[in-house]
Amino acid sequence: MGKTGERGDFEWVYNDQPHTSRRKEILAKYPEIKSLMGPDPQLKWVVTGMVLTQLLACYMVQSLSWKWVFFWSYGFGGCINHSLTLAIHDISHNVAFGNKLARLNRWFAMWANLPIGLPYSASFKKYHIDHHRYLGGDGLDVDIPTDVEGWFFCTPLRKVLWLFLQPLFYALRPLVVNPKPVSRLEIINAAVQFAVNFLIFYLWGLKPIVYLIAGSILCMGLHPISGHFIAEHYMFLKGHETYSYYGPLNWITFNVGYHMEHHDFPSIPGSKLPQVKMIAAEYYDSLPQHTSWTRVLWDFVFDDSIGPYTRIKREYKLVKQE
Repeated sequence: MGKTGERGDFEWVYNDQPHTSRRKEILAKYPEIKSLMGPDPQLKWVVTGMVLTQLLACYMVQSLSWKWVFFWSYGFGGCINHSLTLAIHDISHNVAFGNKLARLNRWFAMWANLPIGLPYSASFKKYHIDHHRYLGGDGLDVDIPTDVEGWFFCTPLRKVLWLFLQPLFYALRPLVVNPKPVSRLEIINAAVQFAVNFLIFYLWGLKPIVYLIAGSILCMGLHPISGHFIAEHYMFLKGHETYSYYGPLNWITFNVGYHMEHHDFPSIPGSKLPQVKMIAAEYYDSLPQHTSWTRVLWDFVFDDSIGPYTRIKREYKLVKQE
């Protein structure tokens, strides 16, 4: 680990992220890992099945009472929608159709976005690349909470509120930390999303719309699956900024728990990340890892040493983008 220092209450480091050097070392030792890079031919079918399942659910919830709409929204539909956000995460790395069909990946992400209820995929892509290129970058990585978040959400009750409001912070933080011009794809994303929302409302009424949007908000907030937001990069052990989780929730989250492996090899689909760990086991088995996302949320709330400030930050020289 490089030299560290204090600035504010974040953990400031003055070295490069560890994923760059580990990637080079692993590829030098195990060049066969390169064969795992590229599109996942099954991803488009899995995602399409999930989207169609949610459209069927929209038809079915139209006659339910409101309490059951919210029950199924949290217990079923929201889980699918959260999983779809993680599919969009994978698609943002072009693993649905490959780098040569990058634009097709963008359109397919909009298809995966439809059950989420709010336009998301195009904006996510725009900022997520910075998260990999400038991990922990001050003013660049919008995954890092703001100083206001770190200062205010510092007690158990406030941290619970912060977890509940996570979708709001993830949506608004980029506009404060690193605002970028609205792109044509974002406008198309919004137009397609709201057109489909209107069609669903026209066919089946308000309840399906509430079912979709409420599920997205609730299951990206206080929900066991949402433990991955905290597990991935919050510094549970000093000096360690990325953590993996190898438990069963990976089955419904496109292996996002293999997060150390993902940051080492972002062009490898989530479905193949377990093979990375298997091939290069000695690089990952000795690193800190989480065994439960629910335990992560519990510790985040009740451990005074962990909170929104518990992140590693660094400064980067901007890479010129062509």
